[in-house]
Amino acid sequence: MLRPPAPAAIPLPARPDLPRHIGIIMDGNGRWARQRHLPRVAGHRAGVRTIRPVMEACDQAGVHILTLYAFSTENWSRPRTEVSALMQLFGETIDREVDELDQNGVQIRVLGDRSRLSGRLRDKVAGAEARTAHNTDAILNVAINYGGRGEIVAAVRELAAAGFDLSQLDEETLSRALYTSGLPDPDLIIRTAGEMRISNFLLWQAAYAELYVTDTLWPDFGENALNDALYAYSARERRFGAVRERQSAQLIDFLHVTPAG
Repeated sequence: MLRPPAPAAIPLPARPDLPRHIGIIMDGNGRWARQRHLPRVAGHRAGVRTIRPVMEACDQAGVHILTLYAFSTENWSRPRTEVSALMQLFGETIDREVDELDQNGVQIRVLGDRSRLSGRLRDKVAGAEARTAHNTDAILNVAINYGGRGEIVAAVRELAAAGFDLSQLDEETLSRALYTSGLPDPDLIIRTAGEMRISNFLLWQAAYAELYVTDTLWPDFGENALNDALYAYSARERRFGAVRERQSAQLIDFLHVTPAG
């Protein structure tokens, strides 16, 4: 299980009401293209163009860890021409963006099983990671050939192969064995294009993430849409399974039965 370089730093959000880490399921490229009577690859290219302004909007808002779901393990079932175009697009995007990302202090990390990627694309990924490994201003994780279930299974198998006693396995140990080792779990998962599911994305890490679903298609998602998601997040009360003290007292009062007499 090849992991990306360890995070060089954990950049904190600008304010405590902001998420430390946002994950985005970038959905709707195909529908965007179909609405415009364009081939699906045109939608994917438009989706790639959306990434930079969304990253800039995150930075301006004060959020500096972003994980983008670019290609799932299930996406290999798409038509071969579409898959080939996506892989070419990934390589082109690395070539085009790595200089500026490096200059802006962004650490690039790729999550997922790289064994099915071409040797050329693996080299581009490794080169981008090595070049930006010491950057500390922001972290961009890109999930390619990623699946949450597969990640967990691969991590457990690796621990077993290393001789770890799985009867002693705890959450902290498993977390360290995942692609996201060293990072805070995502506080907010955004899904575009209106689908109400997480599609095998960061299953372990998103256990307590807030979910935000918008009907906006990914190529149309921008600064205003991101700010809407951040506003919705900041308005939520995150209790992580606990109950506020006042609510607990009210519940006790409600259940209290005064003895007769």
